[in-house]
Amino acid sequence: MSVLTLEESNRIAQGVMAEAEKMGIKINVSVCDPGGRLIVFQRMNDATWAGVFGSQGKAMAAVAFGRPSGALTERADTPTFRGIVALEGGHMIMGQGGMPVFRDGVVIGGVGVGGGTSQEDEDCAIAGIALL
Repeated sequence: MSVLTLEESNRIAQGVMAEAEKMGIKINVSVCDPGGRLIVFQRMNDATWAGVFGSQGKAMAAVAFGRPSGALTERADTPTFRGIVALEGGHMIMGQGGMPVFRDGVVIGGVGVGGGTSQEDEDCAIAGIALL
């Protein structure tokens, strides 16, 4: 099974922050493994503290469901999704800004960004993943 390495995770995080700098925003970025466990976390200077949790929750949701976390928003309040989030411990955030990372069609990790608008967060995540 292919795994997301520490080197790759750091490259993604650096790409996310480079995109945020181009946009003129301050963000937090989390990169997690296929089980939602944190590999890399970076917080830009002056980024909001709440983005720490937002970035991790979005990364976890994206990897858990293998799709962008924003695509989960519409179903977030359904009984099944509420149950999954509750049983997992309530750490997932089903809002825009998290993206799964695929290799050979298999989810190998997730990237979550918090600190910009929802669209800015997602755009930054996509830019970081593109560096793989």
